[in-house]
Amino acid sequence: MTDAWLIKNAELINEGRRFTADLRVRYGKIATIAQHLATERDEQVIDATGLWLLPGMIDDQVHFREPGLTQKADLAHESRACAAGGITSFMEMPNTKPPALDRDSLEYKYELAAKSSVVNYAFYMGASNDNLEAIRALDPKAAPGVKVFMGASTGNMLVDNPETLDGIFRDTPVPIITHCEDTPMIDENLARAHEQYGDDIPMWEHPHIRSREACIKSTRLAISLAKKHNTRLHVLHISTADELALFEPGPIEGKRITAETCVHFLHFGGKADYDAKGSFIKCNPAIKDEADRDAITKALAEGRLDVLATDHAPHLLEEKAQKYDKAPSGLPLVQFALQAALERVHEGKLTLERVVEAVCHAPAKLFDVEKRGFLREGYAADLVLVDPKKKHTVTREEVLSKCGWSPFEGETFSSSIVSTFVNGQRVFDGKTVDGDVRGQRLTFDRPASGAAKA
Repeated sequence: MTDAWLIKNAELINEGRRFTADLRVRYGKIATIAQHLATERDEQVIDATGLWLLPGMIDDQVHFREPGLTQKADLAHESRACAAGGITSFMEMPNTKPPALDRDSLEYKYELAAKSSVVNYAFYMGASNDNLEAIRALDPKAAPGVKVFMGASTGNMLVDNPETLDGIFRDTPVPIITHCEDTPMIDENLARAHEQYGDDIPMWEHPHIRSREACIKSTRLAISLAKKHNTRLHVLHISTADELALFEPGPIEGKRITAETCVHFLHFGGKADYDAKGSFIKCNPAIKDEADRDAITKALAEGRLDVLATDHAPHLLEEKAQKYDKAPSGLPLVQFALQAALERVHEGKLTLERVVEAVCHAPAKLFDVEKRGFLREGYAADLVLVDPKKKHTVTREEVLSKCGWSPFEGETFSSSIVSTFVNGQRVFDGKTVDGDVRGQRLTFDRPASGAAKA
């Protein structure tokens, strides 16, 4: 297996620039970026004429279900789906079984990933009503952040104790990331839907049950706590136009409060999509309507939303086939997320440079990821080659996620993933994932303590 590569004549997209150059890979790093590099004897050459060369996508929000829920997904399958989709690093959520609520459970997940993940990995610590001391003791270099479910979750990860919530925002040594929905409001909406529809709630009622008002109320609370304590806050999966005014447009540098949206909120919207896709697009927070989709896309373009991610959350087909109440929320997305994002480029709604900023540079900056997320000499050779003119129609047979289905089935994307490199190793060649490649644990360029208050 070689990591000596010369990628010639590619169009590089990096830090707001597009330019044609060659890129040499040595010892897992980007060694040289220049024009007209001469081929060296030991390297494999790729003629990338007509192709885009991007940094590998860093997905800051995935649920890979291991440990404890591996009938739905696991690190081996989902990381392979990442590789086929141009995602070279992921940050995984703590609501597994057991949840990652202390140092030992967090480190156990890193041990699992080291054995099976073909792309790079990091894991969030979770917050609960009774683990404030574990959060205070967290090594800032051990996790990208602390995940707080504010108002909506399952199990022991709903933080609804006001004193604990205040303490988490006050004392966290790393950025806080939040899922913002208000559970009492959602419960009231669900009860009303049952009164109207009985046990046959239509799927298009989901955005009215997981309502925009529930999102806004919880997001306002998170922002107020962050401002009170000057906490570094990142609000996940913004799904409504109404929340956008809570965030500032412009570059991510210097922001204390940032926001993320997800590829499915740019791609789906409205009753027609719920009628066509049903539970295949049921997720939390809910996909709202077409006006929300358009407003979110515009907000991402102007930097009001900083990061574009997936919230990849697989469930089995037989689970998704159930009626509204029992069909779980969540979509498998990593394998086709970058192609879905690039579709907005082909439509003229986002620039290619802005997509690269939102899926590569911004997550690296936000979480202080060390020497990844950019095409820079000396940085990790996490790379993706894209053919912008080769169409790709998604089929169920090609899905690599363990759940075996995709909400994008039948969609034709304008671009295709040609190759993905992780630490200089070609893990995906456009057809096959190399299961022998192993990713690395993400490292964070932070001081030993106080990162969130710096």
